[in-house]
Amino acid sequence: MLLASSARAGLSAEDIYEKISPSVLTLEVENFRGEKFVGSAFLSVRPGLAVTAWHVVHDAKEIQARFPGNKPVKVLGLVGKDEGRDLAFLEIESTKEPDMKLATVAPRVGTKVFVIGAPQGMDFSIADGLVSQLRDVDGMRQYQLSCPISPGNSGGPVLNDNGEIVGVISWRRADAQNMSFAVPALEVTRLQPSKTATVVAVGAFADDSTKAHSEQVVAKRKSTPLGLPDFQKALSSHAGQKVTVTLDDGSAKQEFSFEAPKKLGGQK
Repeated sequence: MLLASSARAGLSAEDIYEKISPSVLTLEVENFRGEKFVGSAFLSVRPGLAVTAWHVVHDAKEIQARFPGNKPVKVLGLVGKDEGRDLAFLEIESTKEPDMKLATVAPRVGTKVFVIGAPQGMDFSIADGLVSQLRDVDGMRQYQLSCPISPGNSGGPVLNDNGEIVGVISWRRADAQNMSFAVPALEVTRLQPSKTATVVAVGAFADDSTKAHSEQVVAKRKSTPLGLPDFQKALSSHAGQKVTVTLDDGSAKQEFSFEAPKKLGGQK
């Protein structure tokens, strides 16, 4: 007697790509130093919201986004971030592409997963692998994956065989083969997007008041050199953000990149 199998048949890689790729974006990012990078993002949570990795966009001066078929879409600004968990929400112009569904159950070790992104700039590429292990990295749960990951995949989706998002690609071990890590989809649901998009200013995403202050500082710098109190004030307005300071003594220039402290020396 033949027994019917109760195992659920998942979608094929072909079906997952056809279903999911229209909602994946390639991000071309330029920072204030003129450096250019490629990352990935995907539509989820609500219409007009793109999920990506914070490290992809944290120091962006300009972001150009596009869907498959070289279809461009305007990035309006940042509406949410979690620096510790390496997540960011970008507001984009209204689009007809569908939002991806976030998985409500964490994947088990051994679960087959798929990633779609732009490894080494080769956009909208799909690859597969397994959830190798569930890890606690710096006190936070992450999924270790065997999927081949390269620069350009960061911020892209990790999918189960039902086409649901189980994670967001974050980083990889450069000294190991096929050892990459993703932020669980549960962390995406915990990050609440704001109602208004913020803009880019002084090497990091900031709100409109910070942008206005930055423009005033730039305008003043053109006519009058700023003193130490002005520098401290400007640095304080970007507390917790990554900034780059150039030291120019007239004979040489040095650049220092660091996270602006939340409290400067002498401040209470």
